[in-house]
Amino acid sequence: MQEQVKEILAQEKSKPPNILKALLLLQEQLGHVPVEAVPVIAHTLDVTTAQVAGVLSYYPDLRVSAPGRHLIRVCIGESCFANGCGRLLRTLQDSLRIDVGETAAGGRFTLETMSCAGNCALSPSMIVDRDLHGRLLPSQLDALLDHYR
Repeated sequence: MQEQVKEILAQEKSKPPNILKALLLLQEQLGHVPVEAVPVIAHTLDVTTAQVAGVLSYYPDLRVSAPGRHLIRVCIGESCFANGCGRLLRTLQDSLRIDVGETAAGGRFTLETMSCAGNCALSPSMIVDRDLHGRLLPSQLDALLDHYR
């Protein structure tokens, strides 16, 4: 894995090094940023492991474990909150038998929240992979997720 990480990071050659950009590049290609790769990342970018770990832990969009095949992100922004995103989230948690930040048994779905999906006029909203869904009701979720099973 060290060589794979080095190959990916070779694409990021900013001076001074852009740790966030490098981590996003790794996550895009590997699906996550493996914790065991932090020393390799630090050495390759010529920064400290503390700097890499700090950026990795600060940004909620960066993950250290592989997500499920489908990533579900429920918007919890103000408009979505006012229009019932809490019910959507509870329904998903009950249906998938997972909590936010967890992956369902079998590895099919990972459930996360996000600050804003940018779809306020059609709230509540959620994004599955790269598909934006708005004006959702809890009763629609099973049929919607069937498309991703």
